[in-house]
Amino acid sequence: MSAVAVRLRSRRKGAGLGLVAWLLGIVFFLPIAWMALTSFHSEADAATNPPSFAASLTLDGYREFFGAGGGASPWPALVNSTVASVASTLFVLVLALPAAYALSIRRVRKWTDVLFFFLSTKMLPAVAGLLPLYLFAKNAGMLDNIWLLVVLYTAMNLPIAVWMMQSFLAEIPVAVIEAARVDGARLPTILARVVAPIALPGIAATALICFIFSWNELLFARVLTGVVAETAPVFLTGFITSQGLFLAKVCAASLVISLPVLAAGFAAQDKLVQGLSLGAVK
Repeated sequence: MSAVAVRLRSRRKGAGLGLVAWLLGIVFFLPIAWMALTSFHSEADAATNPPSFAASLTLDGYREFFGAGGGASPWPALVNSTVASVASTLFVLVLALPAAYALSIRRVRKWTDVLFFFLSTKMLPAVAGLLPLYLFAKNAGMLDNIWLLVVLYTAMNLPIAVWMMQSFLAEIPVAVIEAARVDGARLPTILARVVAPIALPGIAATALICFIFSWNELLFARVLTGVVAETAPVFLTGFITSQGLFLAKVCAASLVISLPVLAAGFAAQDKLVQGLSLGAVK
């Protein structure tokens, strides 16, 4: 087979894979597009079956979500979600970076057992720990407290963060760290000025995933919060009732609550791709 034929075959294969990737992307994007379109319909048009693509557009769903119809304001819930997600993500990064350093570069004894222990904590169903956590929060007077969610989200996301960052830090050349140590740098300086800049894509990917997990968490927020510490997902569930039409309003609320995650993912997409693919190609 000639070189020209090989190149043509390679191009056709690449074009075929590209077409498949575009088709899969469209399939995954369609539900989001449908939700966005439904959010601009009236409740009567949103409830029609089959749905109407030519229905008139309106902002009533967004007005009701933001309390224009006399309902509750979503801003406290959005602020609570922001505080819980950002604070827990920062705590996770501060705790996971030294742990990953000890498990990848300056490896402790039986470090594989430590990693397995971290992974085993994710095998427990969340609902199994719900009652003990509720009783603890009740006895400690921390029900409906946003900082309780911060502690819980930090503990929930720390194992996966350590696993991810351990694989990222394992790709850092040891010679760079040894050179910094020879120059007299201590561990905090090495972590802040040597390890963190090199592993920045991996840290960004870990932070984004922890932020998404915290922002989307519903079970613990639903049980352990009430009015003061209510988060955005809990606020969203309040629009689902047994009577009346609520589809357009729920779609509008879902789109608004999803925007921070979508914006964070779009802003950090280059770091996310670099981080998740770090170490895939030697």
